[in-house]
Amino acid sequence: MSEVTITFVDINGEEQVIKDAEVGETMMQVATADNVEGILGDCGGGCACGTCHVYVDPEWQSVVGEPDDVEDMTLEMVFDARKPNSRLCCQITVSEQLDGLKVTVAPESL
Repeated sequence: MSEVTITFVDINGEEQVIKDAEVGETMMQVATADNVEGILGDCGGGCACGTCHVYVDPEWQSVVGEPDDVEDMTLEMVFDARKPNSRLCCQITVSEQLDGLKVTVAPESL
């Protein structure tokens, strides 16, 4: 499998560059495997909890895309921290097109 580089800015403002994110994994799987501070993934990637909320860097929004209806409803639970570039990283599948992606972990808000 191919590997891509993804940068997470954790809840402490620290950048964590992951150079071996495998294509086909979700970003939540990548983040939890690499212990990114603030990504909990309590629902295991079921798009049900909002504990993997991230802000997609604006220059990457069109590549990552918009949340679907289910993700949008889940994001409603984090209304105080939601922004136009909010996504749940359990719903973003790593692809070669995301090589170099940067996201910021949202503050815990549940």
